[in-house]
Amino acid sequence: MGKTETLDRSQLEQAIVKALDNNKFCSLGTVEGGKPKVRYMALFNEGLNIHLATDRKTHKVEELKDNPNAYLLLGYEVGGTKEVVEVEATVRVTADEGLRKQVWNDSLKEWFSGPDDPDYVILDVNPTRIEYVGKQTGRQVWGK
Repeated sequence: MGKTETLDRSQLEQAIVKALDNNKFCSLGTVEGGKPKVRYMALFNEGLNIHLATDRKTHKVEELKDNPNAYLLLGYEVGGTKEVVEVEATVRVTADEGLRKQVWNDSLKEWFSGPDDPDYVILDVNPTRIEYVGKQTGRQVWGK
């Protein structure tokens, strides 16, 4: 097994942000009826600010209103980087106009008429703990 390096907090945050930037899809885990439920989602981020776009009428919105704790998993898929990022977070469902415009892109036209579509909401992901495994690093943990 090769030598692994340990990153300081700043380097770790940079590595996590780079992995978020390079992996535009994630698995989102929520709790429905006391059981885990996971689905694929498009991921949008600006640094460690993570957002997911969804329809306000979906089960995940109701699940998150009942229990805002969620888990994101990304990386190591075909076409992605070989890093793995696991995010423990609380999620807030928001229809904030500024955030909806910030996240909006043409790929969302398949589901919504535009950034003002009343069914278009943002899942604002607030990471509380992030585990990162890179090509040259062992498992490292970022926490608030």
